[in-house]
Amino acid sequence: MTPTSLPTPTLHTARLRLRPFDDADANDLFALHSNAYVLRYWDAPPWSERARAERFITACRQMADEGTGARLAVDRDSDGTFIGWCSLTRWNPDYRSASLGYCFDDAAWGHGYATEAARALLRWAFDTLDLNRVQAETDTRNVTSARVLEKLGFVREGTLREDCVVNGEVSDSWVYGLIRREWRPSPEPVPAR
Repeated sequence: MTPTSLPTPTLHTARLRLRPFDDADANDLFALHSNAYVLRYWDAPPWSERARAERFITACRQMADEGTGARLAVDRDSDGTFIGWCSLTRWNPDYRSASLGYCFDDAAWGHGYATEAARALLRWAFDTLDLNRVQAETDTRNVTSARVLEKLGFVREGTLREDCVVNGEVSDSWVYGLIRREWRPSPEPVPAR
C-alpha cells in the first residue's frame, strides 16, 4: 500500500500549540538548529546557513504530502513563542507504525514542554491515525530525552551499539517502543483563565 497524504493537524494542549510549519518559522528554526548545545547528541552537525531551515520546512510539507510523516512547530500558547518541534516520521499504514522525534530550545527545557507536546502527538497517532506502535531513539548519553520517553510510557527495547557518529565520536542509541494497548493518555489539565 502506498501512503496517502497525511493530514497535518493543529493540536492544542494546556500550554502549547502544535501546528504545521510555515515560511515565517525559518529564522526561529535556524536559531534552534544552529545551537551546538541543543544538538550535542544529534548525529548531524549544527546548521551554519539559514537555507537549511528553508529546506527543512519544504521537507516537512513534502513529508505530509507523501504521507510519510508530520513534523509540527511547537509554540508556547501564552506568548506565541516558537520553542521547538515534534514529529511522527516513517509512518507506515500497513504496519500502523511511526517514529517519534522532537527538538526543543534549551530555554524551554525543564518545563515539561517536550512531554506535553509528544503526548498530544501520540494521542493523535493512536486515536486518529489508528497506529499500533510508535518507536523512538535517543543517544544513550541523553538521559533527559530518555526520561521524557519513559514518562510517556515508552519501554526501552534495546541498544543500537555504535550506530551513529555524534560530533566525531561513535555513539550508541537506545531504542524505545510504545504499543497502543500500553498507551495511557493522561487527561489534559484545564488551564487557569
